[in-house]
Amino acid sequence: MIYLSGFHAIEERIKSGRPCGALLVAKPGPRARELVGLAGERRVRVDRVGTAELDRLAPDHRGVALEVDEVSAAPEVSLDEFLERSAALPDGGDLLVAVLDEITDPHNYGAILRSCDQFGVDLVLTRHRRIAKHADVIAKTSAGAAAWVPQTETANLPRAVEQLKDAGFWIYGADMEGERAFGRSLRGKTAIVLGGEGGGISRLLRECCDAMISIPSAGRVDSLNVSVAAGVLFYEVMRQREQR
Repeated sequence: MIYLSGFHAIEERIKSGRPCGALLVAKPGPRARELVGLAGERRVRVDRVGTAELDRLAPDHRGVALEVDEVSAAPEVSLDEFLERSAALPDGGDLLVAVLDEITDPHNYGAILRSCDQFGVDLVLTRHRRIAKHADVIAKTSAGAAAWVPQTETANLPRAVEQLKDAGFWIYGADMEGERAFGRSLRGKTAIVLGGEGGGISRLLRECCDAMISIPSAGRVDSLNVSVAAGVLFYEVMRQREQR
């Protein structure tokens, strides 16, 4: 069992209707009382516990924590199911997939999920999701978006990306040496590959990309943080789609 302790993370998890255990309450402050009321509405059990016990279970708590099953910490959808739905879209229909290639920092992962929620990403595809191990950090950093954004993992990320290509997706890798993203059409079925914090996009995934795209920069440091770059690129996809 793992424990979510951020107020937003707890609130969004309960609202999402995904399975969860008891809401543990040690200090019923105003925000905690709101969560207790929400738990009552959604039929989530509320347990009163001592501060010492909550300190042991969720050291970063602010008087409240939510038990969650690590297996169901985020919405899951299989790639096959997603591709079946995409095949049913009319010609010109829009879908956006974020492909995360070894994003190892849970704070980056959570920030990317928050951008995915804000800009309508339809699926997050990754080799190692790490959502169970770092569920509380990811949920906090995503401000609860981790409870809403569909995610799936695969043992072979290049093969999964090839499946996307076969289904009509254009695959774009984010790279500071690529062509300007603002000059590319990112409408329709689109997947954006984001590389890990250290090595960027791996060679095999790079070979799967139809093109590499970049964000114009006037800065003096090498590049944007991967989570910031993700938000900019997802926004550009939304901007282009709304200009139709």
